[in-house]
Amino acid sequence: MSTERPSPTAAVVVIGDEILSGRTQDTNSGDIARALGAIGVDLTEIRVVSDEQALIVEAVNALRAKNTYVFTCGGIGPTHDDKTADAIAAAFGVGIDHDERAIAMMRERFPNPADLNEGRMRMTRIPFGAELIANSVSKAPGFHIGNVFVMAGVPSIMRAMLEVVIPQLETGVPVSSATLLADAKEGDIAMPLAELQRRHPSVSIGSYPFTVGDRFNTNLVLRSRDVRALANAKAAVEAMLSALH
Repeated sequence: MSTERPSPTAAVVVIGDEILSGRTQDTNSGDIARALGAIGVDLTEIRVVSDEQALIVEAVNALRAKNTYVFTCGGIGPTHDDKTADAIAAAFGVGIDHDERAIAMMRERFPNPADLNEGRMRMTRIPFGAELIANSVSKAPGFHIGNVFVMAGVPSIMRAMLEVVIPQLETGVPVSSATLLADAKEGDIAMPLAELQRRHPSVSIGSYPFTVGDRFNTNLVLRSRDVRALANAKAAVEAMLSALH
């Protein structure tokens, strides 16, 4: 019987109509994926939802029930369409109000009381029982409650918050990877590649076709937590590719 501890899992909820409209490209989920992969946390799902409280609540509750962690990005700014904090409070069934800790953080950036206006004060509304996530860029904090970490949508601010969050997480065994240029069309290597995958079940072998001009080629990406198994599979794929040329 295996005694290996299961790897922690995570999901990301990207929040914002601007993402769904195509006006803004999501880069936050990629940054989160790379940071989690480096500490051995498996990202299982990424969802994009609009700035609608009911949809945020539904997504967060579904994902937090089946993952070790959930990360949300977006919707904690100063405007009327920033609804994430209220949605998280609703998801956990707790109240929400201005938090003195968050107000103190905002006063570091806006010492003049007149500058801490109603819009900026919206960013100090924190669900009851949540812990704050420091923000070294603009001071307005994120927060976490239960296994849900709520972060900003602005990429530079999200990354600053993520740096604070990552050391708090349970870690697993990081996934190692190797990338090989097949110098072949994907269809020409599909069957031998399937056989290699069968022979190396602990290694994930992915095939990613691309074109350069009018020429087709394929990148092969091998991933595994077992370094020795990865090396063996890589050697086998290299031998297969060599035999084709």
